[in-house]
Amino acid sequence: MSERTKRMNTGKKIGEERALPGEKSAELLGLRNEYIPKALFQIVPIFIARGKGALVEDVDGNEYIDFAAGIAVLNTGHCHEKIVSAVKEQADKYLHTAFNVLMYEPYVRLAKKLTEITPGSFQKQVIFKNSGSEAIEDAVKIARSYTGKKGIIAFEGAFHGRTQLTAALTSQVKNYKFGFGPFDPYVQRFPYAYGYRAPFGLTDVEYAEYCVKRIEDSFKSYIAPEETAAIIFEPLLGEGGYILPPAEFVKGLRRLCDDYSLVLIADEIQTGVGRTGKMWAVEHFNVAPDILVASKGLGGGTVIAATVVRKDMVDVIGVGGLGGTLGGNPISCAAALKAIEAIEQEKLLDRATELGKIAKARLESMKGKYTIIGDVRGIGLSIGIELVKNRETKEPAAKETGEILGRCHARGLIIMSCGALKNIIRLMPPIVIKENELEKGLVILEAVIREVNETI
Repeated sequence: MSERTKRMNTGKKIGEERALPGEKSAELLGLRNEYIPKALFQIVPIFIARGKGALVEDVDGNEYIDFAAGIAVLNTGHCHEKIVSAVKEQADKYLHTAFNVLMYEPYVRLAKKLTEITPGSFQKQVIFKNSGSEAIEDAVKIARSYTGKKGIIAFEGAFHGRTQLTAALTSQVKNYKFGFGPFDPYVQRFPYAYGYRAPFGLTDVEYAEYCVKRIEDSFKSYIAPEETAAIIFEPLLGEGGYILPPAEFVKGLRRLCDDYSLVLIADEIQTGVGRTGKMWAVEHFNVAPDILVASKGLGGGTVIAATVVRKDMVDVIGVGGLGGTLGGNPISCAAALKAIEAIEQEKLLDRATELGKIAKARLESMKGKYTIIGDVRGIGLSIGIELVKNRETKEPAAKETGEILGRCHARGLIIMSCGALKNIIRLMPPIVIKENELEKGLVILEAVIREVNETI
């Protein structure tokens, strides 16, 4: 009997209850706790052994369906054949040179491809980094350099990174900013178009228009547009609660930037590269940002981030003003090219749309049965489920959300939460997930929600 067969015989199948962590994961968890800071949080107390598509096996042989996809990184799934082959092929040639020392073809091929598939008919250029935070920093530096202005407008609930600058743009103090200040003083924050919690009895659209008007009114009172460089936004609010705004909000931001000579920066780190049913979430709103930032799904599981910017904006920066030793690593660039190719050739945009409709319909049905579900929202395979103790008061069901996550993990469903109120479950499975795998995951989720709903 093979070692793998032995593991599979001792581990639990999807849907079967298992104690977490298992024996081998517990041993590794002890090492993790001894040598890795507690500040680096964990969602599930297990260690992965292997993954394929939307399925994962841990070191104890337990099987899982992955509805987290490495926090929306694995749009093309675990170990997509094209990406794995590209990584191996590139690794046999060279691993690193630093692009500013010895240039290499994958960097320029990927840059060219991104200028072709991002919104906007204007000429663009691209610089690569290792993380979304670094790419956002470049976006802000470019906006400030181009405009000669310092102020940046960001939104409540936003997450743009953990570096000193991007943390200033990030909204939530705990757990991302507490004790780390001071931060950049030139950031102004405004409400995001969060329709489910719109004040004053406003509709989604009315609140979206109100949020835009709040910014414009501020230009007449306490914020000088002459000192404001950019507006940065997520087309679908990620860590802030998987909130999809009405088109009026995004179009309104574009208008403000045009009217007041600001740069519009779209943070597509979590939403980009096919997850919403279009290559970029801003395409749902027919809006072209001046700067688009991508990461996560771009690399197909490898480390890469990109800042795609109007050429005239980046032309003002002198030689050496942007860069990084490891940015645009050859292996990551090769992987990213294949990830984009897979999305295009395998029609994964259509698949994200179709599976998203299936998932949302199923979740809406659950909402009709379980009062703990206050709202279901999102687009494609970026879906948020807001849980409440009372639908009238909309009191957040934070404790219950944590209970649901734990029970799902114990039955073989990897799932995450988000939102400052800690009451939103987010579904972001790989786009390549099979329909029967999606269904199995939703069956587990519904069973757990039913159990917890009965306790309220």
